[in-house]
Amino acid sequence: MPDDKGYKDVGLRIGWGYDVHRLAAERPLILGGVAIPHHQGLAGHSDADVLTHAVMDALLGASGLGDIGQHFPDSDDRYKDISSLVLLGKVRTLLSRQGFEIVNIDVTLLAEAPRIAAHKTAIGDNLARTLGIAPDRVNVKATTTEGLGPIGRKEGMAAQCVVLVASTASS
Repeated sequence: MPDDKGYKDVGLRIGWGYDVHRLAAERPLILGGVAIPHHQGLAGHSDADVLTHAVMDALLGASGLGDIGQHFPDSDDRYKDISSLVLLGKVRTLLSRQGFEIVNIDVTLLAEAPRIAAHKTAIGDNLARTLGIAPDRVNVKATTTEGLGPIGRKEGMAAQCVVLVASTASS
């Protein structure tokens, strides 16, 4: 049914997420719930899984449910060193309760090192399993910044994600 502007609600929504974390010594590097061999990890209150954080923000944004800082603030000790996959599972529950299902996820890691090609399938499988969707609905990519900026200087990593969700209420 059209709204007051004449637009028909087709039940599809796009969300975009972005996150960035500094690299830090004596921290494990966790990306998509996978421990990646590297001499540095990411600094943060939780496990600092920058890739999963971008996915969570994209999903929350698509469904109009705010952002991860609102739901899992770094001022709350319950989230200290918690696995981001646990938080992603909570996001899945929030979406489900609001009548949304995930159509697909496309996430890109921005990092100079390490190379993650050998880990992309495991990362995608972890995300899919946690979200209760088929692995072919999750695409994981990585790129460098060609040595430019703080990521190029190997000071940190970032991730960007776009998602499509469908409202089960409008189907």
